[in-house]
Amino acid sequence: MIIFGSEVLSNLLYLIAQSLLIPVIVVLLIFIIYAVLSLGGFITERFARTKFDVDKIEQLIRNISNSSNPQEMKEKVDESDLSANQKIVLIKIISNYDIGPKSRSALATKLIEEEELNFASKTQKTDILVRLGPTMGLMGTLIPLGPGLSALGAGDITALAQSLTIAFDTTVTGLAAGSIGFMVSRYRKKWYADDLSILEAIVESTLESLDNYNNGN
Repeated sequence: MIIFGSEVLSNLLYLIAQSLLIPVIVVLLIFIIYAVLSLGGFITERFARTKFDVDKIEQLIRNISNSSNPQEMKEKVDESDLSANQKIVLIKIISNYDIGPKSRSALATKLIEEEELNFASKTQKTDILVRLGPTMGLMGTLIPLGPGLSALGAGDITALAQSLTIAFDTTVTGLAAGSIGFMVSRYRKKWYADDLSILEAIVESTLESLDNYNNGN
């Protein structure tokens, strides 16, 4: 038994679903292009990174602690293998050696939070690929199946083959974008967590050295 109005609603849903196919394909193309660009940036960043191990952290903390004045601290930071952003944070803290210890500590906390937000924004876009890539791929798979099944019922093998080709291509594209995004996000989060840990350790030591310098003058 056909319920009155159900055919109209079914046709409406069919039109909505089919009208989404082109936008889904466009989004998947954008995703895969961004995934390839992100992979290129990830490889470049990987080879540009300098490992800042515990020995280097210890040496830099000693150099800062043994510095006789803030200017010398800045020079030791500048000569280190820290990243450019880490150097900027430390030099900004050292440059404010003349303010109170609580204000200097608050400034340091804010600068570290800004660095954390900066890292989060870098991984946020690839996180979107991880979540939405496979979802868009699934939508691109299901949408052409409706016309494909209709073509199968009508005996139109060519139309069925075209629908299945679109379905498989969108699935592969969505999974590929999601996989690249997952790998890039995972490694970058590990790197950035390590960078933040290093920065926090050196900032804490720098604050102590500045307190000692101010108390000695």
